[in-house]
Order: sequence, then structure tokens, then C-alpha cells
Amino acid sequence: MMILRINDGDNVAVAIETIPEGAQVSVGGETVTAVTEIPAGHKMALRDLAAGEEVVKYGYPIGHTKEAVRKGEWIHTHNLKTGLGDLLTYTYEPTERRELPAREAYFEGFERSDGTVGVRNEIWVIPTVGCVNNVAGAIAKQANAYVKGSVEEVIAFPHPYGCSQMGDDQEHTRTILADLIHHPNAGGVLVLGLGCENSNIDVLKEYIGEYDADRVKFLVCQESADEIADGVAIVKELIERASVLKRTKISASKLIVGLKCGGSDGFSGITANPLVGRFSDLLIGAGGTTILTEVPEMFGAETILMNRCANEQLFDKTVTLINDFKNYFKSNNQTIYENPSPGNKKGGISTLEDKSLGCTQKSGSAAVTGVLHYGERVQTAGLNLLSAPGNDLVAATALAASGAHIVLFTTGRGTPFASPVPTMKIASNSGLAGRKSNWIDFNAGTLVEGGSMEDTAEELFQLVLETASGRKVCSEKAGFHDMAIFKQGVTL
Repeated sequence: MMILRINDGDNVAVAIETIPEGAQVSVGGETVTAVTEIPAGHKMALRDLAAGEEVVKYGYPIGHTKEAVRKGEWIHTHNLKTGLGDLLTYTYEPTERRELPAREAYFEGFERSDGTVGVRNEIWVIPTVGCVNNVAGAIAKQANAYVKGSVEEVIAFPHPYGCSQMGDDQEHTRTILADLIHHPNAGGVLVLGLGCENSNIDVLKEYIGEYDADRVKFLVCQESADEIADGVAIVKELIERASVLKRTKISASKLIVGLKCGGSDGFSGITANPLVGRFSDLLIGAGGTTILTEVPEMFGAETILMNRCANEQLFDKTVTLINDFKNYFKSNNQTIYENPSPGNKKGGISTLEDKSLGCTQKSGSAAVTGVLHYGERVQTAGLNLLSAPGNDLVAATALAASGAHIVLFTTGRGTPFASPVPTMKIASNSGLAGRKSNWIDFNAGTLVEGGSMEDTAEELFQLVLETASGRKVCSEKAGFHDMAIFKQGVTL
């Protein structure tokens, strides 16, 4: 198969492999001759298109032609432009609900004293402020020598914030730090403060609320004669307590998985993202929860999500989610549709609509049951939408902070990054999976090579359960653990 028309209503098809100029391909029983070379992952016109005519992919418009386009011609950024505007008015037109097949599934996880469950039993060192990042790193490095039992690793999560911030920007930092302190993947947490910062430990405790004093410990560096030695001693205590904890059989209804994409290409919306959408449906069918984020990459496909909201209140929240992010761009005098990225374009994505219609396929077909502010922890099982930007590290951290035990990250270009939780990389094409096996955990590229969506989704579902039960993903094996907070305000 050299080319694929995704939807019968599309007037473009996607090249599965590079199609040379003059080559003939068959689409829907009709032969089309490529009048220009069509790179793999890129689009070819299936009929003559007039200047200003809508280009349709996935069954939806992805922009307008800048000029007349011939049948068989390459369609990309040189002759296609976005059709999106600024703020829009939306109407709730709920789509017909599809019942997801119910199933039972289990993983081996750690039960916590507050009733939550974790898929890892790590000790986390969380600085309140960037000034003590190196101290946190030194504590974690030394304390790893004392890891034993079921404790897997001591990890420091440095960040540059916690002081010199104002307003919502400061509030968001405090909220994210408090979220991570509560995260059940950590069997123990050392909160490391400096002492004079805006978000000092006493202030942060107001955001943390109730906590298990055996699991969460605090150290103020300015009050310690040797903060590294004292920090290591505290972490040793945390290791002793957590090391005796055992994995137990837990229902997949307790599992929360974040959905994210980055470095997308023309195959992402055909293979990896629909596959993750099918996974999402499987997990929700088992009573579990998924979280979709990167709001700017919903622009152009947002009505699909809005009309899948379980009720009008959630629809209104989703409208606010979208328009608040558009206003964020406008308030900073930035173009709302400054997307896709250079890597996206090289891979075959031409407009934001093109990217968003592929991106939102990670949501599957389930109803939207929750809409979350940045830093808000998930409360409702099923599909949740989370306010966060498209930036990979910031969005993945936001997913973890909202409660995701694992993040599924689809990519057509590849990336080695991690997040505070296991971050599973899913390749959209077999070339990437073969070339970067040290980054990629699962290959969705087989879906255009004869693979069955049903079988591949079940294979991914089982891999996620294995990961929740302790199997390490590539980034964990490499020792990568990243954390990034959404910077939105003035720095003093």
C-alpha cells in the first residue's frame, strides 16, 4: 500500500511511502498519477482543487488552498493555509453515546495509606525552590546507595521556580509541587526547602493539606548545619519504611494514564494516536481513567471533544478551557495558530487543524467526564481534559500532577525525555521504532503494514498493565526523570 485515504469524504490521501513523480497509485478504485513527488507521510490531492477551496482530511477541513492545486499534486505548507480564526462561539450538539465493552483487568501495584495506589515505589526529593536543586541532587545521589527491598530509586526533581514569582504564576508552582508530594508513585517524599523563599515549607504545607507524616518529611536547609547529611539521613528513614511495602493485585479501574503526543508526523494521526485512543477506550471500559491535555493542539478539533461531553456543564467547561488558552496567546501578543512545529511540517503536518485532528484521536470515543484546571487532580473516572500547553515536558508533568501513573507519548520523530512518572514512547512509524529502539517502547507503525488495530490495541493494553506492575520503560532504564512547571507570569 503506497497511499491511504483516511475517510471516504477526504479530497487528499496520505503517502505511506514516498511516491515518485509520475507514479500511479490506486485510491478507492481510481488511479491517480503523482504530478510531483509526494514524501512519505505527506498529502496528495485526489482531484483538482480551486484556490481557496477546503482541503479535507479525517473527514474534516484542515485548511484552504492558497492557489489552484492539480489532481496528484503534493499539498503542504506551500499551497495550504489554516482556516482557523480567533475566539469562536460554540453550540452543544451532543454526539450519540457508544457503550464501551466492559472488562476486568488487573495490575500489581502499591496501596497507599490514603487509599490511592502507585505503580512505582520510589523516594522523591522535591525542592521548594531552585536554589536547593543541587542539594536535592546530591542527597538523591548519595541516598541511592541505601535503596533496598521494594524501593526502586531515589529521585530528585529540580526546577527553577518557588521564589520571585507573583500571582497565578506562583500559585501554579505551589499547586504542582503539592500535587507531586501527594503522588502515589512515591513511597516516600523529602520536601527540601531553603528557608527564605516565597514558597517556603510553611507556606507550601497549606497547599499540601493532610498528609501521612511517615511518608512525607521536611528539611529547611538554612536551619541545618549539614543539609546533605541530614537529607540523606531522612531519606534513609523513608527507604526503611517503604522498603517493606509489597505489590498487590489491583483493579485496572484504579489506573490513571495520561495521553500526550510530540514530534508528530503524517503517520501520527493514522497509527499511534488512533491506537492510543483505542487503548483509552479499553482502559475506560475496565473502569479506569485517561487524561488528554495540550490544549493548543485541540484548536481546530475542539468541537469533536465538546460534543462528546457527558453533559452541558462539561461542555461549558470545555469551551472555557479552549477560549482561556486562546486568550492566553492573545494577552501575550502571540499568534494563536503558530503551530505546527518545523519537525511536524517535515513529517507531513501542514496546518494546526491537520495536527489537532490527528492529536485528538488519542481521546478514543468515550464521553468526556471531567475537565480539569492546570494543577487540578483528577476526581472522575473516564476521559478527562486537562488545561496545559503543548510543550512536552510541561504537559507531561501536568499529567503526572493531575494523578497520571503513566504517560503514553506518541511520536513520529522521537524524543528521549521523561516525566515524573513512567513515560512510554509509542512510535508512529516502523522506521523510527527500528532506528531509536533505545527511546521507543512500542511500535504503532505496523498498523500500516497489515497489523490489526484490535490486536495491536490489546497488545498495548497488556504492555501498560505490565508497566504498571513494574516493567521499566526506556527512559527509566536510561535513568531519565524530568519535571517542568508552566511558567506564566512575571519574574521579580
